[in-house]
Amino acid sequence: MQVFIASDHAGFRLKEFVKEVLCAKGLEVCDLGPDSDLRVDYPDFAKKLCESVSANAESKGVLICGSGIGMSIAANRFSGIRAALCTDPYLAKMARAHNDANVLCMGERVIGQGEAEEIVLQFFSAEFEGGRHLERVRKLG
Repeated sequence: MQVFIASDHAGFRLKEFVKEVLCAKGLEVCDLGPDSDLRVDYPDFAKKLCESVSANAESKGVLICGSGIGMSIAANRFSGIRAALCTDPYLAKMARAHNDANVLCMGERVIGQGEAEEIVLQFFSAEFEGGRHLERVRKLG
């Protein structure tokens, strides 16, 4: 599976850590930036990632900013994107299992690396359950 990852300046360090976690899982990771923690605008990176995920139906994405809120708001503006802001592993599992989320959002200022790793592992190991959940996801457009 191809995984696109991006952040803003406030999420840069966590993005670098999450890349390592994803690569260790054997996933193909495409870093869309930024390349440093110099100030950038999160909507620009959310847009790059969402366009990439939309163009690659089997792919997933990870967006990280300071709180995760800005990235999740920006990402959910794109058709076909179901971005979930997850602050614990249970939310990550449910985002995939019940909502077929294709973009994971996290906040570097909200969670530590250990929690982020568990969130990522749950998000990328959980499967969409379909069934009654599929009907609801289809209503999202």
